[in-house]
Parts: sequence; C-alpha cells; structure tokens
Amino acid sequence: MSYYIAPRFLDKIAVHITKNFLNLPGVRVPLILGIHGRKGEGKTFQCELAFEKMGVEVTLISGGELESPDAGDPARLIRLRYRETAELIKVRGKMCVLMINDLDAGAGRFDEGTQYTVNTQLVNATLMNIADNPTDVQLPGSYDANPIRRVPIIVTGNDFSTLYAPLIRDGRMEKFYWEPNRDDKVGIVGGIFAPDGLSNRDVEKLVDTFPNQSIDFFSALRSRIYDEQIRDFIHRVGYEHISLRVVNSVEGPPEFKKPDFTLSHLIESGNFMVGEQKRVENSQLVDEYNRLNRGRKSYQPASSVVEKPTTQPSTNGSRQQSAANTHISLETQEQIRQILSQGLKVAFEHVDERRFRTGAWQSCGTIHIDAESDAISTLESHLTEYSGEYVRLVGIDPKAKRRVVETIIQRPNSRN
Repeated sequence: MSYYIAPRFLDKIAVHITKNFLNLPGVRVPLILGIHGRKGEGKTFQCELAFEKMGVEVTLISGGELESPDAGDPARLIRLRYRETAELIKVRGKMCVLMINDLDAGAGRFDEGTQYTVNTQLVNATLMNIADNPTDVQLPGSYDANPIRRVPIIVTGNDFSTLYAPLIRDGRMEKFYWEPNRDDKVGIVGGIFAPDGLSNRDVEKLVDTFPNQSIDFFSALRSRIYDEQIRDFIHRVGYEHISLRVVNSVEGPPEFKKPDFTLSHLIESGNFMVGEQKRVENSQLVDEYNRLNRGRKSYQPASSVVEKPTTQPSTNGSRQQSAANTHISLETQEQIRQILSQGLKVAFEHVDERRFRTGAWQSCGTIHIDAESDAISTLESHLTEYSGEYVRLVGIDPKAKRRVVETIIQRPNSRN
C-alpha cells in the first residue's frame, strides 16, 4: 500500500534533520523540531513515512514514559535513549533521530488540576540542557569527556502552550503547525482507500462531504465498513463459540469478501459517525455535574451563616475589595455574549502581581463554559475570590483547540 506524504511535511522534516547533521559555521541550529496541531491529523504517521523515505532510523519515547513513581527515571531515560541514538549514528553510519510522541501529554500542564511533579521539572530541564549542549549529554554517575554525535530530536503534541515556556523558545525548538489543506487530505485519504478501488473523484467528494473531520476519521470510516461482515460472521458462529473460532482455531483465520466501498455507502457510514461525535459533544454531563457540585458548595444552612463585613482584610494584605467591585461591567458582559455567539467557549485565569511580570497565569479551576448566565455568575465568583489579583477572560475555539481571545477583566486595586 502506497501512502501519501504531504510535500511540505516531508520538506520540514528533511530540512530539520539534514541541518542538524551539517556543520554550518556561525549558525545556531535548533536541536528540537516540535510538530503540533489538532488531534488525529496524522502527525506521527507522516513522520514515520518521512523517516522511511529518507532512510532514517528512529529511537522512540512515548509521552507516557515521562512519568514514574521513582523520581529522575524519565530524565535518565531521555539521556540514555539520546546516547544510544548517538551511538547508532556512529555504528550504522546513517542518519538517526530521537522522537518523543505526545510530549504535551507527558510533560504539559493543562490547568491547576494537573499535578506538576519533580519528574515533569526534570524532563523539561533535561530537554533544555540537551538542546543547549547536544554533544555533551552525560548519564548520572558516569561521565565521559569525549563528545558524542549530535542527534536531532522530533517531538509531537497537540497543544505546546501547555509546555514549559523556556523549553519551546525559538533557539531550542523550531515549531511546525501541521494542518493538512484540502489537497493534502485528498492525497492522504486516497492512500487510505487505495486498495479499495475508490476513484480520485470519489475521494474528493468524500473529503468535501466531511471537510471538518480529521484524517483519522477517514481511517476509522474504512475500518467501520468491515463491521457488517464481522457482525454476520459472529452471528453465524455464535457468541458462545466465537472465541474458539478466532483464537487458536484449527480451521484457520476467517476470510471476508471485499465490502461495499461505494461512495454512497461511505457517506452513509460517515454521517452515522458524525452523529455519534455530536452526541458526545452535546451530552456534556461533566458540566452538569460540576454545576450541581458548585451549587451544593455554595449552599449553607441558615444556622451556619455568619455575617461578615463588606470589606475583610486578607492574610497577604492585597485582597481587600468591596463587594461592589465584583460587579461586571456591561462592556464585559457584551464581550462574553459576543464570544459565546461565535461558538467559542469561555474560561478564566488569574495571577498575582509578582507572577504577572513573567506571564505565569493559572486557571481559575473552571472548565470551558458555553452558557452566558454560567459565565457571568462564574466570573463574579472569581472576581471575589481573586480580588487582589489580575483576572482575565479567555475565549477558546473548541474545534481548533486554541485560544482566540485573551482580555484582562480585573487589575489589582482598580475597578472591573
């Protein structure tokens, strides 16, 4: 099966790897290439195809390996795999790379509910150190004065804004946002359905019918077409005998005839999958549960209510604010209304004056909100809770998984 490699994806991979193996006087080459983008767009698979075409050997690390019950293990693993890859370059005499899949899932921090462990700090520090000194990577307790070969590192992820900012700065990591255009999608989907005899015109119609779907949608669609035959096979054999028929059977593996890969059948199955996606998006039971929990926490029996003064000193002396200051202006309410009318969702972040200078904003702990009344009431509670801090409004595109709007709503010692 011949798969399609997007030309600009192959070009980016080839330039980055080749540049790291060349000696360019006076040129500082970033060691890490960060490939990020929406989920399911084939970032990892396109990398594999590019490596195969270039004859590059790969040492893999999964994002799930970047955490361990033993502090320091993930950092040691990165250094060990890097040195092993450098030795491969020396022994094999060919290009080799170190690839870390889903780096943001293993080392990113999505909100204040994500635990920031010692291993997360060590992973970030190790990758920064390797990027700054690619030929001097030592293992703990074993030091070698001889320089090793430089090994290009390629990392993939969905949202690199969750990573430690100094790690992704331009001198260490070159970023590449992968978003396949229509021609790329037609080529990739054509490769997926190449064994099934789907014409190029049918592929284009299929892609145009589902323009907002990612690449893995079409791969899952092809797999779904076989479900009918497998279901018939299970019914023919019987649920109680299917295990004996499929595993270690003397009859050999079952054979299936070629399914119906007509365009109309594919579109019908695709529409069913899209319907399932919408059910997941519209259910949002977590939002409902969280609203109920917030309601329970805010309720207090009459016997336990204690009157408090309108202005109360805080332990740090910076959170004095009258209740009137938590009122949201009409301008802010209109801005929330406009954000939600565009199909975006709303979140809130806060930061104290010291961390404001470094841009170290933290989530207020609420999930993405899509109802105006919930957004306004939630913002009012946050303005009260973080009265002596900066509070900002964030508009998020749920499809692209990226921020569209960031506006500061509250500043310390000023009105909202």
